[in-house]
Amino acid sequence: MRQQVRRMSAVFAVSVAALTPLATGQASAATAHATGVVVYMCGFPMIGQQPLDITARFDGPGTVAAGGTFTPDAIAGTATFSALHNATIFSAANYDGVRGRATAPLSGTNVTPASVTVAGLDVPEQITPYVPGPRTVGFAQDTATSAPAFTAGAPGSAVLALGTTFKLELDFHKRDGSWDPWTLNCTVKNTNPAQNRAFAPAIPVV
Repeated sequence: MRQQVRRMSAVFAVSVAALTPLATGQASAATAHATGVVVYMCGFPMIGQQPLDITARFDGPGTVAAGGTFTPDAIAGTATFSALHNATIFSAANYDGVRGRATAPLSGTNVTPASVTVAGLDVPEQITPYVPGPRTVGFAQDTATSAPAFTAGAPGSAVLALGTTFKLELDFHKRDGSWDPWTLNCTVKNTNPAQNRAFAPAIPVV
């Protein structure tokens, strides 16, 4: 009887060991997908259309079944003001911080819908003294963010990309403690060749 129990225990231990890598693999299936720098032209108060460098990322599945659904998670990114605009806004104009929300349309290939809007990305309060050089502001998904789901198409690959527009609804903080609301409506800068707005890597559809 004891030998039978020991054999059963050994079989159970082997079974658990065999299943553990599978469980780990399933848990780590999420893959980071990121864009490079995409330049948008944004309408600033007083200084008009100016470039703003945007990057974005999200966690998505390593693979997705044809007809399966997935929702981008942990969406985040950066908006970088050039050294000149940092000096103009955050030094000469006496601002030292921002807070607010970002809206990022996304387009997709081999997914449905072909375009969605991720609204309510949080731009947390970021107040820092002026430092010469570019100034980067972060944004990230939170509980108020609307992140729509996608349905994968035919076997092959699915690709998501930043849309041609981007919006920042920001409060700019002045050194006297007051806040000024700015809405920056941005359109991707036309270049030749066109900018690559895609998130990489593509998502395999199986």
